[in-house]
Amino acid sequence: MNKPADKAPPVETLLEDLFGPVIYSYTRAQAIADGVLVDVSEMAWEAGFKFPVALSRAAWEDCVAWSDEDSARQIHQDQSGRLWDVLWMAWVKVRVSPKAGSVINYALLRIPRDGVATEAVKGELKIILSNGDDGEPVLTIMLPNED
Repeated sequence: MNKPADKAPPVETLLEDLFGPVIYSYTRAQAIADGVLVDVSEMAWEAGFKFPVALSRAAWEDCVAWSDEDSARQIHQDQSGRLWDVLWMAWVKVRVSPKAGSVINYALLRIPRDGVATEAVKGELKIILSNGDDGEPVLTIMLPNED
């Protein structure tokens, strides 16, 4: 009769043996609490996403953020409508790119929040599929130059 194999050590132990102890980690939950990421999961689920979704602060400021003062200076826009546009275009791109991998680039038209623009211009974003704090799938939408 064969002797049962010893149970393999947890991945964390193997990684620590290879790289040494973790000096510092920054979780997705901490990034959301700090405002580095903006959790938009509730509207994302309405748009059709099945995983939690967050935007980087830079993507939020570039493509979503809009105030009453911006509407008075430029053209009337609604922040929730701008968020819907970001999420809807992301969802459409994900649906037509089922084998694209963990990073998908996409474009959308949005009015820049510059105090003067009244016409939409093209904006670039990327969607990254990764693991959340507990290994669950999560999506992060960010500017193309962000990691």
